[in-house]
This record gives sequence, structure tokens and C-alpha cells, in this order.
Amino acid sequence: MGSVLQPQRRAVLTGGLVATAAVITGCSAKTDSVSASKASPVAAASSSSPAGAPPETPSAALARLLDGNKRWVNGTLQRPNQSLDRRKAVAAEQDPYSVIVSCIDSRVDPELSFDTGIGDLFVIRTGGQVVAPVVTGSVEYGPLTSGTPLIVVLGHQRCGAVKASYKALKERKPLPGNLQSIAEAVRPAYDAVSKAKHADPVDAMIRVHAQQTAAGLRTNPALAPLVKKGSLAVVSAYYSLDTGRVEVIDGAPAA
Repeated sequence: MGSVLQPQRRAVLTGGLVATAAVITGCSAKTDSVSASKASPVAAASSSSPAGAPPETPSAALARLLDGNKRWVNGTLQRPNQSLDRRKAVAAEQDPYSVIVSCIDSRVDPELSFDTGIGDLFVIRTGGQVVAPVVTGSVEYGPLTSGTPLIVVLGHQRCGAVKASYKALKERKPLPGNLQSIAEAVRPAYDAVSKAKHADPVDAMIRVHAQQTAAGLRTNPALAPLVKKGSLAVVSAYYSLDTGRVEVIDGAPAA
């Protein structure tokens, strides 16, 4: 069966589609410059606080996320930006500091896993964190319209979508309905894993798929210029269901 989804590296969104996506989703991003928004009363608190001003650099954004993940792992949640005042403050305009591309798995919740709040993250969730043109458009939205400095492709332990895809591809038995499109999208990861022996080939495939997806986004024509000049980083990461810990696989920006 042919791939229903186009390869990730050809997932390109034009400016017109970005604008259309904004209208469809009703998203309100910054209307002026990025720096002007970051100086607004909404972001008046200290940037060192989990509820402070949005980080402006890729490294600062990743540090904020990983600090929140440590609190999640240790059970010391601060639940920043979850108040009624915060809801009112971001109602007219948003300024998220990271885009998280994760799986639909009910045990993986980026807002909780990174101890964040309202208006902190753009979160895109698909089976096996697979991207296709319309999904890539959602990923591009923050960096292209709001200057969001970080994208995290978050794979996770015991991913059912990847496990089912691995089995289907190995046995050459298509999955039912549109589920096969997920299997075809992760085929490059399956091919890479199949070239070597792994104690847990499904887990290896999860990690490789996250890396390949992040690499595809880095070379995306709309995002590559931002990556090249250092205003955007695309990171692949792995979430442990057992511990709650997020492990950065590759793409971490320099401090």
C-alpha cells in the first residue's frame, strides 16, 4: 500500500495556508513585533520564574521546559500560569515559547509533563507524533507568526502507534482504515531500525522516528532559515511513562 502521507521533508506550507490556518483555528498571535509583545504587562514577571516572561531564545526555552519536567518527575509542581488572571491576561493575545509535537497517547500530556500553564505551549498531537503537510502547517504557525523559538518532537515509551506500525510493516499486513497512513509515515524509522539488531526494536524505532521527524522539520524550507540564524531550534526528545522524565535525544541548542 502506498503512503497516504507525504514524506516529512516535503511537508511545506505556503504563507497563504498559514494565514488560513490562523483563521480556521481562531488563534491570536502577536500583532506587533516579538520584542514588543514580550515587553507587555502579560509578561511582566521575572523570566527566571516558571510563570515569568516567555523565554526569547531556544536554549532558554528548552531550559524552562526541562526545569518544569524536573518538577513533574519529583512531584514538586508549581502549576504556573493556571490562574483566572492568567486566563484573562492571554485572552486577547498569546505568546507561547515552545511548540510540542507529541503523540495522542492519553498518558502523555505535555502541559503537565513540563509543568506549564495557559498560553505557554503550542501543542500538536497525532498518532505517533506523525507529521504531514497540514500538521506541519500547525508546527510552523508559532515560529512563523509569533517568533516561537523552540520545537520539541516528543516520542514516548511504549508508543502504541509505533508498535502497531512496526508489527504491520514487519509482517506486511496493512493496518485497518487510515491507520496504515501512520505506518507508512514511520516506515523510514522502521527501515533504519531493521538494519541492525536491537534489544527492543520498537523502542529504538520510537527514538529514531523522533529524530527523523525533527531532522525533517529543521530542513523544512519555511523553518530552515530560522534554524540557520539561531532563532529557532528543533529538538527530538523521549518521554518515559515509567518515570515521567523527558530525555533530549538530539538538536539541543547551545547555551
